[in-house]
Amino acid sequence: MMRGPGTGALLGRALARSAENSGATVEVDSCDTRPWFSATLSGAHHAFAITAPVGDAVTNWLRSLPQQPLPLSGHLVADLAVAHAVEHAGRLHLRIDALTVAAA
Repeated sequence: MMRGPGTGALLGRALARSAENSGATVEVDSCDTRPWFSATLSGAHHAFAITAPVGDAVTNWLRSLPQQPLPLSGHLVADLAVAHAVEHAGRLHLRIDALTVAAA
């Protein structure tokens, strides 16, 4: 039985902290998490819906995101990508996909 927030919630918080540390303000609106398994590993696929004010701060954060450390207790971020980005009414609407793997 898992106690406390799940990996998706923890990664969402790490993304928000990463943005804040880069001078950007983002809102993690939702996260869809699905379990993932291979022959030797287990983890989860995460799809985050994120919104942010359009501007240089969020653009710079997104450029630096692949190099940003996103610490997760007991898990590693194996892959992370901006899957979709649309600007509407001064807001950037993003979908960020991530794959986490349970640390051995």
